[in-house]
Amino acid sequence: MTNPTKRAAHASKKPRCGWAGEDELYVTYHDTEWGVPVYDDQRLFEFLVLEGAQAGLSWITILRKREAYRKAFADFDAQKVARFDDKKRAALLQNPGIVRNRLKVESAVKNARAFLAVQEEYGSFSAYQWRFVDGKPLQNHRASMKDVPARTPISDAFSKDLKKRGFNFVGSTIIYAHMQAVGMVNDHIDACFRQKPVEKLAKKR
Repeated sequence: MTNPTKRAAHASKKPRCGWAGEDELYVTYHDTEWGVPVYDDQRLFEFLVLEGAQAGLSWITILRKREAYRKAFADFDAQKVARFDDKKRAALLQNPGIVRNRLKVESAVKNARAFLAVQEEYGSFSAYQWRFVDGKPLQNHRASMKDVPARTPISDAFSKDLKKRGFNFVGSTIIYAHMQAVGMVNDHIDACFRQKPVEKLAKKR
């Protein structure tokens, strides 16, 4: 049997996007989630909540709070979150497991209501979201992290439309991070071992 320490050491030598660093949680997220196309509404809502919570903070901070967020926000069930009343929102602000920012907590509830409205209009949030890339992940080929933009014309349009629908904490930079996370774009750099596997996932659908 392979020694777990050796296995971890071997894994750390794989070429990755520089932002993944060496934190085990970050590496696992990079290797298994980032850039993988997501079509499930509950997962999409989860990323919207978490990315809104990240504003002004590092993503690793949010990843470390992810399980606490799942418990606090009803496993990211938008219907349940949309019904959070004043008492529930006040309790969330006392929860040390999440980012205790009133605007972000209020935004998550408001966004849940807007999310449900989009589902009603389009049949699913996924159908609405993926139309911004014509239903197919964009395959980018970046030589280095310096070539990865913070926002694009598509994220600008997506962000603008979300704001028009009543969403908060959905600026273009946040939305481009969302697009990267849920695989609307493949921004793994060319040297990263995940670039081609993620590209193949897009072709399978």
